[in-house]
Amino acid sequence: MLERLQRRLGLQTIPGVFFTSAGVATLFVALAVPFDEAVAGSFGLLTGWVARNLGWFYILSVSALLIFLLGLAVSRYGDIRLGADDSRPDYSNLTWFTMLFAAGIGTILMFWGVAEPVSHFSSPPFDGVQPGSERAASDAMTIALYHFGLHTWTIFALPGLAIGYFAYRHNLPMRISSLFYPILGERVYGPWGWTVDVIAVLGTLFGVATSLGLGTLQLNSGLNYLFGTPSSGLVQVALIAVITSIAATSVALGLDKGVRRLSQLNILLAMALLAFVLIAGPTVFIAEGMVQSVGDYFDALPWLAFWTETFKETDWQRQWTLFYWAWTISWAPYVGIFIARISRGRTIREFVAGVLFAPTAFTLVWFGIFGLSAINVEMGGEIALAEQVHKDPSVAIFAFLEAFPFSGLASALSVVIIVVFFTTSSDSASLVIDMLTRRDDQPSLVRQRIFWAVAQGVIAATLLLAGGLDALQNVITSLGLPFCILLIFMAVALFRALRADYRGYSMNELVHGRAFPEVEASSGTKQESEYVPEAIDRN
Repeated sequence: MLERLQRRLGLQTIPGVFFTSAGVATLFVALAVPFDEAVAGSFGLLTGWVARNLGWFYILSVSALLIFLLGLAVSRYGDIRLGADDSRPDYSNLTWFTMLFAAGIGTILMFWGVAEPVSHFSSPPFDGVQPGSERAASDAMTIALYHFGLHTWTIFALPGLAIGYFAYRHNLPMRISSLFYPILGERVYGPWGWTVDVIAVLGTLFGVATSLGLGTLQLNSGLNYLFGTPSSGLVQVALIAVITSIAATSVALGLDKGVRRLSQLNILLAMALLAFVLIAGPTVFIAEGMVQSVGDYFDALPWLAFWTETFKETDWQRQWTLFYWAWTISWAPYVGIFIARISRGRTIREFVAGVLFAPTAFTLVWFGIFGLSAINVEMGGEIALAEQVHKDPSVAIFAFLEAFPFSGLASALSVVIIVVFFTTSSDSASLVIDMLTRRDDQPSLVRQRIFWAVAQGVIAATLLLAGGLDALQNVITSLGLPFCILLIFMAVALFRALRADYRGYSMNELVHGRAFPEVEASSGTKQESEYVPEAIDRN
């Protein structure tokens, strides 16, 4: 029936994945619009249960995966390439970095770059810390870097590494289900694999919709500041419609013409804004603070990575850490596939070092300039910044820029950056979702990519109308859990495949249990002359 529907509509998809994902998304919108309070309340209850009973699982999983990736990078598997042994990267390091960063957390940093440090500075989460004190400032920067540093990029790096490895080295389709081939074998091409891909598609849809929702709130605040545009649900829906139209145009142009150029443009604009704040702000204070923040971050990381508020029952971790991890996890299929798409030819060591540490270094600079400057503004008492942030986090960057010369011009530049980050996230996600819902031998149709871009906008508008920021946080914290579990199995499958690859066994031998007999040759490896890398051609 689904195949007949696909032919009638002229689509090129895997019917079970495409129509199931589209159907669930449509059902959510159909229920959330007329029953917005009931839907928001249900997700609020579910989020509360997840936070109380499984918050520790989120914390442990992400920290364990970070250790796993670092271990792979320094191990004997670090020299294995994402592709043939003689393959080389498709993009230069600079182009690679701008593309993965702009499609990753650019929108998030624009929203929280000022809001989070100021929030923790004025309301410290740790006992015995005086609000507005030196310790509060240090803790605020440490927590911000924890939330947006190595842990965030671990969640993106693991699926990116696994997808790149299986797609480029073993010729498996570039879908999340392919990562489970060492565990499921040929069943990844049936209902089991489709289920995994549906979870990935829905996670991507809602994860990106959450980011688009936050970006819309911030964009509305910026237009209100610049032009007096009302802050209302109607205006926010109109903004989503405009930006979705821009994203649809970009996604129709494809990866190199659309996403690549937008990514490079946005990094240039973001760097210009960073340079302005650095020069016009307390430059020496920022430089000193960034150096100290590096030490504070790595000093606190071992215990902070496993901190679960065991002896202090508050709602802080649900509102901050659990929300961030779940949000990032929901992005993992999209960002992972996108990073894999642009990372062919790199070694595992290069990949892990680049994806973990390059964006983390940029995050340090971003929070160092915006966060420390904002803390300095709050300490100086020039603007009641903390009060405005607690009232509405989306106004944070615009209220902050009021303390600088040419504040109107800087705010206008911020609006442009938000729009382009918004567009880049949406069109990159649309390309990835289209890859997840069709076979590799099927062409990528423009109308399918546009459909997913529009779907993200509709879901974002629905979530905003159903409860704003609280609804965004609750839905993501709940829906991130299934993919968090998939990440664990993903790490297991990747390790099994790397171990077999290093010892000279093929993927088919691994799947059928012939890769690791109980008694191996005395050298511990299969003779290299016996190994011929197989190309699994499955769609």
